[in-house]
Amino acid sequence: MRSVLVGATLALGFVFALWANTPRVPRGLTVVMDFRGTHSDKSIHEMQRETANILEGSGIQLDWRLLNQTEGRAYPDLVVMTFHGACKFDRVVREYDLQGPLASTKTTDHQIQSFGQVDCDHVVSSARSAMFGGDFAHADLLVGRALGRVVTHELVHMLTGAKDHGRDGVFESALSGRQLIAPQLPLSPADLDRLLYGGESEQVP
Repeated sequence: MRSVLVGATLALGFVFALWANTPRVPRGLTVVMDFRGTHSDKSIHEMQRETANILEGSGIQLDWRLLNQTEGRAYPDLVVMTFHGACKFDRVVREYDLQGPLASTKTTDHQIQSFGQVDCDHVVSSARSAMFGGDFAHADLLVGRALGRVVTHELVHMLTGAKDHGRDGVFESALSGRQLIAPQLPLSPADLDRLLYGGESEQVP
């Protein structure tokens, strides 16, 4: 696996090698965050906590960095997540079309790359649609939880090179607002196995 120098050579990306039936050695993964809009520190902290919690059984250790913290440095394993829109809860309800993906991962020549994009406005609107009563008292944490699940979903694509999805859990093909803020949404055993061994998970029919 080659190092990536962030900055002029950032677009080179990287390739993850997964060997069938050989457990992955626990390794560090640097997640570079590029915010193109406003964000809540509380929500982003919760996003990081939720992502680490879901991936705990995989042995992958995450190191989160802002884009401006990485200039000119080399990292052995790196992904870049670009966040568009406002990554925070806003009490002012805004109309938003909930069709389309919450996030996406770049592909080149049908190969999944190490660059993802998150539509924060979509994620926040979906999370808000499932909130009621006391949920609004800790809406920032619920938004962070939702962002963590969306980011984890994209990381599984990147780490495994998988274009298909699992039947349940955080790697389903589509996540509802209720799933985004539910107390738990883990990786399914099949998808955790895919991360650990490089095996194929069950496809959504």
